[in-house]
Amino acid sequence: MIAYLSNLMIPMVIFGIVILALSTKIDMFAAFTKGAKDGFKVVYEILPTLIGLMLAVGILRTSGILDVVGDTLAKPLSVIGFPSQLVPLSLVKMFSSSAATGLLLDIFKKFGTDTYEGLLASILMSCSETIFYTISVYLLATGNNKEKPFQKTGWILPGALVCTLAGMIASVIIVKIM
Repeated sequence: MIAYLSNLMIPMVIFGIVILALSTKIDMFAAFTKGAKDGFKVVYEILPTLIGLMLAVGILRTSGILDVVGDTLAKPLSVIGFPSQLVPLSLVKMFSSSAATGLLLDIFKKFGTDTYEGLLASILMSCSETIFYTISVYLLATGNNKEKPFQKTGWILPGALVCTLAGMIASVIIVKIM
């Protein structure tokens, strides 16, 4: 029943939008093309930031800096049961989900999926967000009337980092319970 309903959800939403537009006499095609045009503007504005993030992650990954950081933090992290091999995954996930997925596959190849490292890596991937990517996309996409990006980030980054740390701690606890 759930599979049947989930297959119908998207057509029902589209049908509902068409019914709503017809009942309020909105020009759907004009609204669609305006939305698509605005979407391309957002992509154009965000593209340099995305390219910079991907380039930085690639440089960090291939230079070996992430491995050095993992080796440096190995002893303090072993106290709480966090393998040093997962430090690069945790750091890269904050910048790029696709690069983190590549590291996750490397962890699966090295340790396996049913090991402590594999289970912890899987849960880490699902309990955190690509913080810097998300912040850059949303803050560049939102602007004031003069089309300037949102400037005052306030507690966005510290809050996101605290939430990521809480997710990492919860991941270790969950895997230890399992």
